[in-house]
Amino acid sequence: MSEEMSNVDAAWLHMEKPNNLMMITGLFIFDQPVDFERLKQVLNQRLVRLDRFRQRVVEPRLGLGSPRWEFDPHFDIANHLHRIALPPPGDQAALQDLVSDLASTPLDYSKPLWQYHLVDGVGQGSALVCRLHHCIADGIALMRVLLTLTDDAPDAQWRPPEDEREKHSRNPLRVILSPAAAAVGATRRVTGAVVSTGAELLTNPSRALEWARLGTDTTMALGRLLLLPPDPKTILKGPLGVPKRAAWSQSIPLPTIKAIGRATGATVNDVLLSAVAGALHRYLVGRGQPVHGLSIRAFMPVNLRQDTPKIELGNKFGLVIVSLPVGIADHLDRLFVLKRHVDDLKNSPEAVVAFSILNAIGMAPTEIENVVVNIFGLKGTAVMTNVPGPRHPIYLAGARVSQLMFWVPQSGRMGVGVSIFSYNNQVWLGVITDRGLVPDPDTIVAHFHDVVDEMYQLVLQAQQEGGAPEAPSADEKPEATPPAPPPEVSAPAPAEPSAAAVRHDAAEAIPPAPTDSPLLRIRGIGPTFAARLTAGGIASLEALAASTPEQVAAVVQAPDWRRPDYRSWIEQAKALVGGQRAGG
Repeated sequence: MSEEMSNVDAAWLHMEKPNNLMMITGLFIFDQPVDFERLKQVLNQRLVRLDRFRQRVVEPRLGLGSPRWEFDPHFDIANHLHRIALPPPGDQAALQDLVSDLASTPLDYSKPLWQYHLVDGVGQGSALVCRLHHCIADGIALMRVLLTLTDDAPDAQWRPPEDEREKHSRNPLRVILSPAAAAVGATRRVTGAVVSTGAELLTNPSRALEWARLGTDTTMALGRLLLLPPDPKTILKGPLGVPKRAAWSQSIPLPTIKAIGRATGATVNDVLLSAVAGALHRYLVGRGQPVHGLSIRAFMPVNLRQDTPKIELGNKFGLVIVSLPVGIADHLDRLFVLKRHVDDLKNSPEAVVAFSILNAIGMAPTEIENVVVNIFGLKGTAVMTNVPGPRHPIYLAGARVSQLMFWVPQSGRMGVGVSIFSYNNQVWLGVITDRGLVPDPDTIVAHFHDVVDEMYQLVLQAQQEGGAPEAPSADEKPEATPPAPPPEVSAPAPAEPSAAAVRHDAAEAIPPAPTDSPLLRIRGIGPTFAARLTAGGIASLEALAASTPEQVAAVVQAPDWRRPDYRSWIEQAKALVGGQRAGG
């Protein structure tokens, strides 16, 4: 028995290339070892019960027709669940290398398109790297699948799906199913008609009149998507290679982000996107890229599913295009410009129009599909996702999950993917890049930490003065250079600054580290930390290798929520110094 693949799922299947794999990669990190046999039992009970995870993809003979899902007659979970160990020192740098290698390795198309690796030796605990092909489902659906493997307590008893549906009103995972953005508000009113006719618009021009009857907003959105000029050429764009690099941040307290949002009238999403844009600004400047007046586009998935307790696989999301003002260095100016752009998207039907185009791509011949995908690739630089996770601790196979992260593929031949995930009142940033274009995504992550820290300190300083940052009025229409915020916000001078403010001011007075500083070779050290280390007398890898974590902490003076892994910095420095001596 077999099942025909949907057009949109087929589009994601055929978008895969050796240098741009269409996999979603997830990562669970645990503070304690995970029992392998118990994990296998969980997967057998909760994952393999879903038909799609026992089915492989079969392409039509002679290339005519749609791919089909067919049950694998030789299915064995041993082909999909593997156990490996992380080499010493078992830190985040070593785990990032492993995740990068797995994210660069294609799945076996002769078997169901998913694979899990339980990784031992991650600090004092374990990690689970999950790889699932995008043709099975989109990121929202697959994240929900992954979370159904978890429990609210280490010894919780698993209930069958029928009982889960009865408990729907108390299900904490419902947050995953809510729309990822308010952009679908207007979209849902035309979803049925647009999705059913969207493919015919591209394959049958005679339907254009019927499309026009759906409303000028929809047709204008289609025109914007297809007629956008190419995104500016930067070091983030170019031919892709096979190796990818994955990195992720330390946890950031969600209340920190909310405090910035409350003070500026922005949403959590606005703040996080602005911080990403600020991190990319600093990265581009550090690589010598001119950024004056520069904005780059990111494709952002928007969930088009209804809120339902049933797990629904497949790809049912649209795309909106977010313009990131990376040419603006000022944190408040950048945030206000980005917020205005995101607000303009909230009633746009762009998301469902993009879904319709993906639907059409799935029906088109491979040659046409490649042309359309390349057109989309020219119009953007990155793919960005922002997914809310559980708000409380969860457990997998009895072990508490301490961190969660995922990376989506860079569709359209793009070389940068940015993921934001919140869990248990914390937020993480994940970045995956083409190694030939961006060999050091850790630097972008370090910049992100610095930007969030500076935005938060700016809010604290403004609060001490009794004011709050103000956005430009609705009558003002800033272009490349928006109006500056009130002087008292951008340059506060409290009579008795807090310790945090003093530390921030001191950091601002420290000259930036040279772009060729050897300290920038250490994962987790960005220009700000490198400058502080240099100013504190730790200017070389040798000096860092000879330091203690306490000495490094005293020099860096990182904010409490950053929690840098100083021990890992020192171990990395020792390894690099040892390699230099061996090579010399």
